[in-house]
Amino acid sequence: MTTVEINNLCVGYGSQPIVSGITASLNSGKLTCLLGNNGIGKSTLLRTLSGFQRPLEGEIKINGTPISQLSHHTLAKTIGVVLTEKVDIRHFTTEELVGLGRSPYTGFWGNLSLEDQEIIHQSIKMVGIEPLAKRQVQTLSDGERQKAMIAKTLAQQTPIIFLDEPTAFLDFQSKVDTLQLLAHLAHSKQKTILLSTHEIELALQIADKIWLLDKNSQLQTGTPTELSENGIFADFIENIHIEFDSETQSIKMKNNFS
Repeated sequence: MTTVEINNLCVGYGSQPIVSGITASLNSGKLTCLLGNNGIGKSTLLRTLSGFQRPLEGEIKINGTPISQLSHHTLAKTIGVVLTEKVDIRHFTTEELVGLGRSPYTGFWGNLSLEDQEIIHQSIKMVGIEPLAKRQVQTLSDGERQKAMIAKTLAQQTPIIFLDEPTAFLDFQSKVDTLQLLAHLAHSKQKTILLSTHEIELALQIADKIWLLDKNSQLQTGTPTELSENGIFADFIENIHIEFDSETQSIKMKNNFS
């Protein structure tokens, strides 16, 4: 079982805090969706949790060990990350890109064993891009490339996966399929998965837990039902022109013309 513990965390850039006072935890077997308005600090929080930037204050622990004490090699075997930024990779096939996920085990120029190749194949199959395996990455659409990056992270076989807007470039059915896949991985493989998303209705339907950065940049956590019953979710969606039905766990657009 993998547990991520966050104690009094403050994240930001330089000496400028963006989100502070974060105390929360993530556990194996759970898909957690991070919601919040644009520019409120979701990406900064994910980058800090991933070890890409230092926290301004507070501590992040994985199974009781501060993340600051983990080597880059250990982190690469522990946390898989898919960021929103497009990675400019040329002269690689999709299969070769996904194969980079095996680098923590083989080294960047390491030879792939039959087991590595099977893991790569299964990762490609899980995200449904088998017909793209031999295509050059630069010829892929944004959505296809995003799926390839998710497959690369799956090939990394880490117990923790952080994703920043993994469905940003996908059509609706692909959004649904991707979130269902991540939920399945969390539940069946006991992975700890946290992703940021603007797909509020899908998050409510699929997520086990919600992390909500409110208008005051404070992190509220709980199940969709818990956040709706205490009024926190209603306060959040009030500013984005949708309504939430706590009984049906569904949302709808407000009619602003009445």
